[in-house]
Amino acid sequence: MDLTERLKWALKEDLPQGDITTDQLGLTDYKGLAYLVAKEDLVLSATEVFHQVCQLVDEDLKLHWSFPSSHFVLKDQIIATIEGNMLSLLKAERTGLNLLGKMSGIATLTKCFVKEVEHTKCKILDTRKTTPLWRDLEKKAVKDGGGHNHRKNLSDQIMLKENHLRISGGIEAAVKKLREQTEGFIEVEVTNLEEVKTASSLPIQRIMLDNMPNELMAEALTFIPNHIEVEASGNMSLKRVKSVAEVGVDFISVGALTHSAPCADISLQFEWSES
Repeated sequence: MDLTERLKWALKEDLPQGDITTDQLGLTDYKGLAYLVAKEDLVLSATEVFHQVCQLVDEDLKLHWSFPSSHFVLKDQIIATIEGNMLSLLKAERTGLNLLGKMSGIATLTKCFVKEVEHTKCKILDTRKTTPLWRDLEKKAVKDGGGHNHRKNLSDQIMLKENHLRISGGIEAAVKKLREQTEGFIEVEVTNLEEVKTASSLPIQRIMLDNMPNELMAEALTFIPNHIEVEASGNMSLKRVKSVAEVGVDFISVGALTHSAPCADISLQFEWSES
């Protein structure tokens, strides 16, 4: 399902039988201006999505953007000016703002995490803990905030997690089986030093240190050869992420970027003038 189709369904969800308030008041054509205004400092994302929502409702709505996606916007700055039939914009408003606010919230939170580790080599990654059907927009928002995308889906990259290892008979058996099928990228999740030592001796590309305290991660790094990348994951917060990056890992994956980012506060302010 492409983006346009998803947006049409999103609009259908909000307008199953139209906007009965506006429609039954007999209002049809009120020309005017409206302004998207940042109500807090934020990193913008999904401008093209808001634009498309407006165009799907009324292709005569004209949007003039002051900032593109990925740009930092200060509180009270005007993000965009919209001109045309304001009654059409009323119908597009909630769907457009929901997506613009959610994605800008993800981008803003990501930027906060990236800022905490910018003095290190560490890169901030997202996860697959995303909203079904909106993963592409949420992962793009992470990139707008300066983060990096982990695998897009289960078809994108091999990653051996705890349940794979249990059902396969352990790390060595699982990697051996996979190497009979592919020479591609393999990541292995580990939770203790014995698993670190085992994984470090195998032909894999990345080890994920899952839910380890910083001291244990530091010790684990002494066993992992330089050609294997190291990712830290589990219970990562803004308060902790700096200290984890300083341990020396290459990546930190943060599920909260997409599953817990607050919606950015963006307001749509109308300036009415009757046609």
